[in-house]
This record gives sequence, C-alpha cells and structure tokens, in this order.
Amino acid sequence: MRKPLGIIGGGNMGEALIAGVTRASILSPHEILFFEPRSDRRQDLQKKYHIATAKSNLELVQKCPTLILAVKPQAVAEVLSEITPRIQSRHLLISICAGVLLDYIQSFFAQPIRIIRAMPNTPALIQKGATALAASPRATEEDLSNAAKIFQAVGQTFIVQESQMDIVTGLSGSGPAYVFAFIEALAAGGVKEGLSQDVALSLANQTVLGAAHLMQITGQHPAVLSSQVCTPGGTTVFGLYAMEKAGFRLAIMDAVSAATGRSRQLGNALRNASNPIPFQREKKNGKERSRTLRASRKCL
Repeated sequence: MRKPLGIIGGGNMGEALIAGVTRASILSPHEILFFEPRSDRRQDLQKKYHIATAKSNLELVQKCPTLILAVKPQAVAEVLSEITPRIQSRHLLISICAGVLLDYIQSFFAQPIRIIRAMPNTPALIQKGATALAASPRATEEDLSNAAKIFQAVGQTFIVQESQMDIVTGLSGSGPAYVFAFIEALAAGGVKEGLSQDVALSLANQTVLGAAHLMQITGQHPAVLSSQVCTPGGTTVFGLYAMEKAGFRLAIMDAVSAATGRSRQLGNALRNASNPIPFQREKKNGKERSRTLRASRKCL
C-alpha cells in the first residue's frame, strides 16, 4: 500500500478504521492523515490516536495516494466536486459511503480512476465488522488486496460484485439492528416469565454471542447446531415450533429484502438527483483553473 493513507471524514467509521489499522500495526500513526471539518472532533482524534490532520481535503489528496471517502452520502457530491481536479492516476479512492455507486463516483471524473466500494457495518467499531468490497473496472488486484488489508483490521472482508452491494447492505449492513431486536425480544421473553430485566438482558446477550462464536469456530451449518440443542419433545423444539408458527424466519427474510430494496431506492435517488458533468478547464481573469460543472438540482 502506498502511504500515507488519507481519510476524508472523521466520523465513527473513519475513527474505526484509524483505530483498526493502528492497533493491527498495518500502519503507524504517522502514516495516516485525515481531514475533518469539525474542529472539536479533529482535535479529539488527533489527541486520541496521535495522527496528523490536513488543513483541507485538497491538501489530503495532494499528500495521500490512497484515500478513503468516509462521509455521509448526502455530502459525497460536494466532496467529490472539490477534490476532482486533484485526483490523478496514482490515486486509489476507497468509498465507504452507503448506497453510492461506483459509476456515480466515476461520473465526476473525465478519465477512469481506480475505485473500491466498501460496505462495512457497525461492529467494525470494535474490530468485529463484516465488510464487502467491490472494485471498479480500473482498479487492480493489488488495489483490492490493499483495501482488504485495511478492512481486515476491523473484521472480516468479502469480495462481491457491485450488483450485490444492495443485498449486502440489507443483510450485514442492517443486520446488527435485526440482531439487537432479537436480543431485546429474547430478554423480554425472560422478563415475561419472571426474570429481572438485567439478568434477562445479560443472558440473552451472552447467548447470542456464544452461539455466533460457536458457529464461527466449528464451521457447522446453523441447522446442524440447532438440531444438537433439540431433543424429541423437549423445550427447545417447542420454542422453535412457536417461532415457526409466528413466521420468525419469514420475517427476517422479509427484513433483508425490504432493506435491500430501500438501498436500491436510495442509490437511484442519489444518482438521479445530481448529474455530474466531467470536469472541464476554464479561464478566469486570464488564469486557467479546473472545476467540476454540476447540474443545479440539489443532491438528496
């Protein structure tokens, strides 16, 4: 990986990547540069991780050959418009902006650039994330490998086609919320039957954690592990029957499908709301400068 690594945006996921790559010794603090417009947040990250900050996104692009775009989707158009004239063939741009298509990013640039689209999830904040990666046609195998090294510092990585990214969003991107809802419901069942809320929630939390870890360690299919808990006429099979009768499995499948569909809608809305035109060069006051011409419609 060409250094330093530049991170545009100092939000939760930006911080997770800073923490992950430094703790895993993939990069040292002096090999990371970031820009965050909020001064209090910028100072907090500097103090916490001993990394340097750029004065602007343009300075970051000038100094860093590998860039991570870690801003909110609604800020993507503004940031890309700003940095477009400074992006060169030496740059690798990694986007973790949810719902933002590779083609949308590419449309800001007159020439094909190297882009990796990443979809991490919130457990990356504790280095237990799941991140899917998709590469643009211009990106190389080395680019994909370098991106994987970064996100392996905050969990596991999976290579997918970009056409599958909305499904990834519906499954692993939104998935932690489904798990939290299950833990809450599992604990509520214990409270209904007489446990204190603290004990029920702790039992539910540890049960989900242990079950997931067991499946990860053994590599066995969840159906196999489930069958090992069930005995004929026993408590577990009665509980599973009640879940099936209530449509539990179908509800989870529908949740993934609904979130996948919404991800597609948001991506299409972003693409349709703001139509980038490749940057052109113009002269003003006798001096040539670069700019990105934008349609007047505001990005969602």
